[in-house]
Parts: sequence; C-alpha cells; structure tokens
Amino acid sequence: MPQTVFNRYEKKYLMPEDVYLELRSRLLPYMQEDQYGLHTICNIYYDTPEYDLIRRSIEKPVYKEKLRLRSYGIPTLDSPVFLEIKKKYQKVVNKRRIQLPLWQAYDYVEHGIRPDTDNQILREIDFFLKRYPLQRGVYLAYDRIALFEKENPDFRVTFDHNIRFRQMNMGLEQGDQGQLLLPQTYYLMESKVMGATPLWFTQILSDLSIYPVSFSKYGNIYKSKHANFDPDGMLVHRNENWDTHRRKKVC
Repeated sequence: MPQTVFNRYEKKYLMPEDVYLELRSRLLPYMQEDQYGLHTICNIYYDTPEYDLIRRSIEKPVYKEKLRLRSYGIPTLDSPVFLEIKKKYQKVVNKRRIQLPLWQAYDYVEHGIRPDTDNQILREIDFFLKRYPLQRGVYLAYDRIALFEKENPDFRVTFDHNIRFRQMNMGLEQGDQGQLLLPQTYYLMESKVMGATPLWFTQILSDLSIYPVSFSKYGNIYKSKHANFDPDGMLVHRNENWDTHRRKKVC
C-alpha cells in the first residue's frame, strides 16, 4: 500500500485569465510542466452532519484538519484512489495519504470496514474516524496544470481552473460535472515550498501585482450556501488592483 507524506508552506493567488497568461509566459525560463500536463482532480470532502470541520476551518484556527478522498480523473470502483488527512498548523501544511481501491475506501470511511493492513497513517485515519461522525460533505473537481522549478523540483506551482462542485450524487465514479464556484475566466494558483520561496518568483508576482489571498475551495462552497461568499465582489476588488497596475505600466 503506497504511502505519501508532504510537509510544506502553501500560498494561494487568484487571477483573471489575462494575468494568468502573462504569468505563465514569465515563468517559462524558470519552470516546466510536470509529466501529467492538464489533468482533472476529483475529491470528496468528508464532514460531520453539522459541517463542524469546515466551519472550524473558516474560523482560521491555529490548527485545522480535514479528510478527503481524491482521484486523478474519473475512477471506477476498482480504481486506486488516495485517502488523505490534511492538517495545517502555524501555516505549515501536512498531508498524509494512503492508496486504496475506491470501493474499499468507501467501506472504510463510511462503514467502518478497516483494510487488512496496518501502518502509522492508517492508525491516524482510524483516530480521525473515531473522533468525528463523518458523511460526504461535498464533491469538488477542478482542472489542474502543475509546474516545478527546473533548478529545484521541490518548488511547485499549480493552477486550478473550472472549479466545480455538487452536493448530490457525490460518488467519485459518477462523473466530474458540477456547479462552477468561480467564473471560467479565473484561475487559482498555489505555490508549494518547504523552504524559502525563490526570489525570482516573488519579483514576478510583485511586477504583476499578484498577491496572496485566503481562499479555501470547500470553505467558499460552504459560504456560498450560507450567503457569506460574494465571488463577484471579491473579483471586482481584485480587478481594481490589476487595472491600477496596468495603468501605471502604460504611463
């Protein structure tokens, strides 16, 4: 059973398509696409019936955690998928995951039928499942392009587009259709690094007036259902920053 552990700092940036295209051009000398190219990532986020996990996350505590089931592309019930615990403590993201056939992952999380194996990550998931009464909270998919630095492959940047979700028929095997969270002309970028962010990357972001944002995909889906998320207002504010930057460049 493959195991994967990640520890890193992650920052998110939201941008319209023209800024995305200009940024991609500026990154060409430094970064290249990974072997997967444009691909679709599909997720089920588990939560309590009262959505305690995402509500706590929105409050921005020092420590937060979530459990999700992830596939790359649309799986069948026999396809391997990743069951992940994702934790964040003092801005450091820790992701620990195991690989299971989709049917077995469902049985484990939703029916308590434990896989016939044992390891540290599985024991952590055991504890998580005992601590929270979980059910499927949301299905979330997006199309991603991932880049890595040519000189340091540990520095990665991802671009997510067509972020979509649904809260009915939430099986990973049931297709990747859903309601758009953001307009199709917007991209969500994440930088992922354990050490210091490269200076050249910071300079490019400054030149293009691209700044970090607090943006949780699942969190904003929850907010959108409770009248607390205004994507149009947020995007207008961001556009004002970029328009000011462009006028300065023209002058």
